[in-house]
Amino acid sequence: MKQIWAPWRMAYIGGERGDKCVFCEKVESDQDEKNLVLLRGDKTYVVMNLYPYINGHLLVIPKRHVGEIDDLTDEEMKELFQMTKKMVKTLRAFRPDGFNIGINIGRAAGAGMPGHFHIHVVPRYSGDTNFMPVFGDVRVISESLEATYKKLKELLA
Repeated sequence: MKQIWAPWRMAYIGGERGDKCVFCEKVESDQDEKNLVLLRGDKTYVVMNLYPYINGHLLVIPKRHVGEIDDLTDEEMKELFQMTKKMVKTLRAFRPDGFNIGINIGRAAGAGMPGHFHIHVVPRYSGDTNFMPVFGDVRVISESLEATYKKLKELLA
């Protein structure tokens, strides 16, 4: 049996869940640091993934609650990709060897939040798929979300 100690997840597991979309709650809140919101645009915003694949895993999200790519306006589409480009440029300061940029639409495609469209921006490093995820089915995140947030906010300032 595999055991992983991850006490920070208890706040999510045992926490109150409202009827509202978590992405909509973040965009409506003014507590950006608490919510890990890095940047706000007119139609979109950028937030750190609360359960990242690797340090610097970001989400670019339309402010409007929309689930399907074909329901996005041209203005939303344009700003989504402008923000994605900006985040790739910002994350280059971390010296990744590449990026995964992805969109999952629907649960069958792997969407964890299928009702609110979003783009994943994931920096990748040669060797980041080492023995831990391959043999242990475990990801090691080497820096706290708060420390990564502070670094990214400084880069975006």
